[in-house]
Parts: sequence; C-alpha cells; structure tokens
Amino acid sequence: MTSSFVSRSKAPVFVVGSPRSGTTLLYDMLLSAGNFAVYLTESNVFALLSQRFGNLHVRRNRERLMRVWLGSKLFRASGLDAESIDRRIMEDCLNYGDFLRITMEEIGKYQHMERWAENTPEHLIYLPIIQATIPDLLVVHMIRDGRAVALSLDKRSDRGLQALPWHKHLNLMVQGLYWEWIVCRGLEYSQALGDRYIELRFEDLIGSPRPTLGKLSDFVGQELDYDSIQQVGYGSVSKPNTSFRKEPAESVFDPVGRWRKAFSKEQLEMFEALVGNTLQRLGYLLLTSVKQQADGQLKRLRKLYFAYFDGRFWVKNSSLTRMLRGPLTAEELDAIVMGDDHPAKIVAPPLSPTSTRH
Repeated sequence: MTSSFVSRSKAPVFVVGSPRSGTTLLYDMLLSAGNFAVYLTESNVFALLSQRFGNLHVRRNRERLMRVWLGSKLFRASGLDAESIDRRIMEDCLNYGDFLRITMEEIGKYQHMERWAENTPEHLIYLPIIQATIPDLLVVHMIRDGRAVALSLDKRSDRGLQALPWHKHLNLMVQGLYWEWIVCRGLEYSQALGDRYIELRFEDLIGSPRPTLGKLSDFVGQELDYDSIQQVGYGSVSKPNTSFRKEPAESVFDPVGRWRKAFSKEQLEMFEALVGNTLQRLGYLLLTSVKQQADGQLKRLRKLYFAYFDGRFWVKNSSLTRMLRGPLTAEELDAIVMGDDHPAKIVAPPLSPTSTRH
C-alpha cells in the first residue's frame, strides 16, 4: 500500500545527491532541528535491499527480508521491537516504499516524533520508484562542486565507481565523470517532482548556513534554527564526516576550497575539459580554458564511462542478477553498510520511548 499525501510540515524528506556532497551533514542537521525520527544511518532500502529480495507482494520475500534485516545493525539502530515491526511488515508491506515508510513511522512513534527523513545518497537515481511508492515525499538534492567531490571520492574505495584497471592513473577523472553521471540523472528525474524538489549547494550550507537553512525551512514546512541545531549536534554536525583524516592536525579544515590546492595544473585542465559544461551549468566557475573539450580521446573516455555506469546500474538492478546472487545475509548487509565511515553510523537511538525532547 502507498501513502496518501500529508501536509508539507509532516512529509518525509529525502536528502540525496552524489556521494561526498554533504548529504550526511544536512541530514544530521534535520535530525538536530527536532521533530524528525532519529535514525543515524542510511537505510539503503532502494539502493541495496530492493535488489536482493525481490517483489514484496510475495510473502516469502518479505519473510526473507525481515529475517536478514532483523539480524542486522540497521535494525538495531532503529530501537524497535522485533516482533512488533515484523508483524506490521508482514501485514501492511507490499513494496519497498511501504517497508521504509512503515519502519520510519514506527521509529517516529517510538521517539514521539511527527515525521522522518532519509539519507542514502544514491537514492537520487531511484527517485522515480521512490516517488511512485512514497508520493508525499520532499526531495532535497545536495549539490557540491564536482572537483571537490571527485577529490573526496578518490580518497575512498567504498563510494563511487573505480576506474577500470587500465585507467587507474585516471581515477580522479573517473570520479568526476561518476559525479556528473549521477547528478545529471537526478536533475532529469527532478522534473517530475515539481515543488516537492529543491536543490541546495554544499558551499552555501557551509558558508551561509542561516539563510540556506531559512530557504530550506520554507521548503520542508518547519523552522530549522541554526543555533538549536548546533546545540543538539547529532553526528556530523559536531564531528565532520571527512575523507581527509590523515591531514596534519594543524591544517585548516576546508571542505569547500581544498580541491584548489590538491589538483595539479594538468589534472585540473583535463578534469574541467571532461565535466566543465556540467560544472558551469550548476553555477561553478572554471579555472582553466576548456580547450581540450574537443579532444577525441577525452570524448571517448567520457562515452566509455557513461556506458559503464549505465551498465553497472542495469546489472545491479536486474532480476537475473538477483537470482544469481541470492538474498543478502545479515553479515553481508552489515559489512556493506559499515563501509561508510560516518562518525555516528549504526548506533542506538539517543532518545528514550518516553522522551518529549524537541
């Protein structure tokens, strides 16, 4: 069953975007603002669970899903009673939108919160199916300079898609192409969302948090007070979620401008030649002339990796792949979700069932 529309002030909020675009920071800000169910992890419902357990109209698939999910850290982070949530899913869940909505509503009831938010960045490329099953959603698309995103992804092995073996020396460029691929998919899908979609720039959230949160307050139908958010400080609000933990202790934390010093002149020229049009489309200034954009080798590289990303997405979501790989185990699920080093990931809810905090 799918949900009917609710008022904007109670609608679920999906924070999505390319990985390393600030989605975790904004999500934790929403939770810190109050009235949102506190679930300090990414649900991965559409980006992972839906690919491994099949059609939830089939009771056997629901049973498989719950057997694994109830044995995972994702369940333990919810603070819910296993028997009660299992019964609700068995009775009322017919699709993955139902599964996510029921779970988050139950967490909200447990914590006396009126609404919920969700933060799996890659859900950006699942917006059509999410909208079909949770039509009252509000979508916040976090956008960050692709040069900063690529640099951050290049430091990680668990986000983005790595370069093919013979292109390892171009991994930074490939991460830029992945950023462009996923962001452009999101922009395409956003057209069907109308006034239920908004874009926020990471740079604005960092540099001008009060007016940026004021803009977002109007969109979500709830005041997001910056000072209150800082005081509560869930997750990355109080502890930055960075890929650059090995930097010298005396270095200044600069998530916006770091990329300017990290790129060599040659790297920056090549990077902006590859994705410069999208950077400019999103309002980011280029630092080089993009004379290489007509380079046939770069065009072939771009075409190759867009086809590669499309193919990986299709294979990942195909029923044949699900049949060959079978359902996840709880241990496999934990290993995947714990790959993200969010400083507050997979912890029990900080609120008691009787708390009226916020």
